[in-house]
Amino acid sequence: MRTLARRDGADETRIICAQGADDHNAPGVLALPAHNYRRALFAALDAFKPDLIEHHQQVKQALAVSSRLPEAAHLLYRHNALKPARHLLDRWRYAARFGRMDGFIFVSEAERRAFARTYPRLADRAHALPNAIDAAAWFAPPEDRQPVIAFAGRAMPEKGLDVLCAALPAVLDAHPDWRAVLMLNDWDRHAAWAGPHLAPLERYGARVAVLRSAPLSQVRDQMKTAAIALTPSVWDEPFGLTAVEAHAAGAALISSGRGGLREASGDHALYVNDITPESLAAAMERLINRPEERLALAQAGQRHVVATHTPQQRSTELEQIRKTVLLSRRRPAA
Repeated sequence: MRTLARRDGADETRIICAQGADDHNAPGVLALPAHNYRRALFAALDAFKPDLIEHHQQVKQALAVSSRLPEAAHLLYRHNALKPARHLLDRWRYAARFGRMDGFIFVSEAERRAFARTYPRLADRAHALPNAIDAAAWFAPPEDRQPVIAFAGRAMPEKGLDVLCAALPAVLDAHPDWRAVLMLNDWDRHAAWAGPHLAPLERYGARVAVLRSAPLSQVRDQMKTAAIALTPSVWDEPFGLTAVEAHAAGAALISSGRGGLREASGDHALYVNDITPESLAAAMERLINRPEERLALAQAGQRHVVATHTPQQRSTELEQIRKTVLLSRRRPAA
């Protein structure tokens, strides 16, 4: 959102958020007090009288606002997966709620298709808009890398961290000049699960660095020097921004390709379809032992991201989606 906001040239766009959020110097930001936030939000919207309201993430808030301002078009922008329906009653209830939205944006075609399969009557309202990246902030030459294997993601089972921890010993034992850095977000929430999987790696000492809930700047600096990065997710990633970041930073990527990960990387990752300790170890061995292939993969991935996932391109696509939603809403019923 903050990346696209800096590219939005429309003077009549407002970004409304709670006070205390980092606005990243984006234009047109209105920060509302957390106390009585909903009342302040309604007052701000009543004063602005928008033609279209783009709701990021918050389904319940989107429903409340759409009831208060039915004359505006309402677009729900989801940056992660929607909560799945547990049973038919759930699906019916969710379909009724989502039916009050005029459009939906998902961060990958994979997520858009999943929504369309679950709610076919709403399929024509769903759009895909992959995440953009300011690649210049991540850019580093792929040719000048350290013998480091990097992982960045939440410390949870879905990210494949346990499988990676089980795969690393064979690789580190075979290549004593190589190291690993594991950058684990949401550490406090997942420490009880992640800790036992990390414990066997303690014997490697400084060769395995574990950064717990590190700031983005530190993650970026590590990715700029790593030769190999991994996104071994075992669930369908909505998109996989960490994969795009690794490409931009110049690392050669090993990926499970689940969900939107193939849209993130295109043909420029080494894909491992069956994520096991053995398959991950084999993929790491391949890139360690084939430096020419590793460099070519890193260079191609970086070129792909710089050319494809640009804020300019995504801003243009977002503006077209907004126009489509507005035109569809204003079209007379047949």
